[in-house]
Amino acid sequence: MSVLKKIIIFIILALLIITSLDTSTKNVYAIPNLSKNTPVKIAVFFDNSSAMYISLLKQNLERIEKENEGKVKFTFFDANDNQSKQNESIEKALSQDFNLFIISIISSNLNDVESTLRKVMEKNIPIILNPDPVQDIINFVRPYKRFVVVGADFEQSGTMEGNILVNEWKSNKIAIDKNHDDVLQYIMLKGRIGSPLTSLRTKYSILAINDAGIKTEELASPSCEWVEDCARGAVESLFLKYGDKIEAIVSTNDAMAIGAVEALQKYGYNKGGKSKTIPVVGIDGMPAAKDFIKKGFMSGTVVVEPSDLAEALYSIGMNLAYGRQPLENTKYKFEENGPIVHLKYKEFVE
Repeated sequence: MSVLKKIIIFIILALLIITSLDTSTKNVYAIPNLSKNTPVKIAVFFDNSSAMYISLLKQNLERIEKENEGKVKFTFFDANDNQSKQNESIEKALSQDFNLFIISIISSNLNDVESTLRKVMEKNIPIILNPDPVQDIINFVRPYKRFVVVGADFEQSGTMEGNILVNEWKSNKIAIDKNHDDVLQYIMLKGRIGSPLTSLRTKYSILAINDAGIKTEELASPSCEWVEDCARGAVESLFLKYGDKIEAIVSTNDAMAIGAVEALQKYGYNKGGKSKTIPVVGIDGMPAAKDFIKKGFMSGTVVVEPSDLAEALYSIGMNLAYGRQPLENTKYKFEENGPIVHLKYKEFVE
């Protein structure tokens, strides 16, 4: 073999080895520049930290930080339900040496967040999205290796909420079906327009009722953006319009359910007596909702405890920040459709 041929073969083999190494590097998590002597810096971008559930989640993350002094440092950003404000906060945070971003995306439109998310990925910062954003956003981030969705099964929450009303109907139909037409007339309190939480909880709560053989009629479905005051005002107005025609109120979160109960109490309903109660169901398991349920003011809720969600965000987030497999040494499992962890709901009734 000539010297020239040997040189050519050597060059080809060298190029193949370099290409192989480059490809393999792209398929593993990068090892971050972290010291055991410094805390992991986690930026948490809330959609609205004044919301009931989010405020409790924040408190639990702060508790985790205190319990793990020197290991983790959370910094919180509040968008006040404004996607542009959140994008601005995220882009400013890119220069602040954070090791992980936890983001509660507000918009249901990929165009509103695509540029910002791309900048985070280009900086190789791990991302947790909570709760589940719309599928378009998940699909956009999915190829990024340092990415996990941590949320809950919205379909399950709606189904369980509907089943609470099914049980109420079966056990107390005479009092609930005020016009004796074998149809459940209800008000649906919707959350943020375009949010998967809103659409799935709305759909599956009523589907569960219908699947149980109960006919339903929607009287109204105001969108109250998860806010208690909005729901209180909406139900006060709707009661003046429909009065005794309202046989149930289905709320896509507890804050709005609490507002609905307070509105009904203004008219003498839902003060603990079965004969003058309109069933109200919610989702989240907020302490105020649980208190209402214990007192007989509210029929039930379904719960993913903020403390459980905080623990999931912390344990999965620390793995991502240190370049480990996201679920290493945790109790969580990915869903079949990708790097998605869904916590399970529990029913809370009287």
